[in-house]
Amino acid sequence: MQFIKVKTRAFLPPKDDIYKLMNDHLPSLYSGDILIVTSKIVAIHQGRCEKIGKKTKRELAMREADMYLPGKNKYSFLTIKDNAIISSAGVDSSNGRGYYILPPKNPNSEARKIRQFLKKKFKLKKLGVIITDSHSIPLHYGTLGISIGFSGFVPLREYTGRKSVFGAKLKTARSNIVDALAAAGTLLMGEGGEKIPFVIARNTPATFTEKNTYNELVTDTKEDIYRPFLKLFRKPKFDPVRNPLNKRSG
Repeated sequence: MQFIKVKTRAFLPPKDDIYKLMNDHLPSLYSGDILIVTSKIVAIHQGRCEKIGKKTKRELAMREADMYLPGKNKYSFLTIKDNAIISSAGVDSSNGRGYYILPPKNPNSEARKIRQFLKKKFKLKKLGVIITDSHSIPLHYGTLGISIGFSGFVPLREYTGRKSVFGAKLKTARSNIVDALAAAGTLLMGEGGEKIPFVIARNTPATFTEKNTYNELVTDTKEDIYRPFLKLFRKPKFDPVRNPLNKRSG
């Protein structure tokens, strides 16, 4: 595989144009490429920014979260947003120029729109798009990338029914392609002032499709290995109408 960093100008809150940014900075894409896009520029493109001072980060995160884990932390707290466990529902002020940047709306839908634009621009049949955010994993310091929306390819590589090295039949085995690529892309984007909102993944093992394959990625929470932990999450109390887990994105 090959990963190509795309450095751009600063993308400016509270609102900027992601399509102009792509026109100005993206190199030619080839059939089979997957464009990895940070969620922050998708959110800014949508105008999803709030001036710091009007509301606290926690208030905004509680408003945006699908679910949250009760308890307080000095800097942030755990939430579920778009079927991913992330900090403070993705609300962030780093590189916000005086604004809180909120999570993008309908990231799967935005991934499809970006993909259709780029397919037309570069006259491609096979192309994927991943929108990423940062999250943390238990017992380890640091952040890594996770997908919150994607389009154009099958997210998993299926090994069930295949044979192991020693000939045993594998009962349940899947490789998560979309989040592996999201992690690699986010690593190259950086978390500071790099100004690398795009990474092109080339020669990946992905299988491309026009179908919406989002539901192939998301587990049934009743069968999830983390169910004992997920059961601790609650819906924000002040807003009884929330998107349930596993709802189709986009």
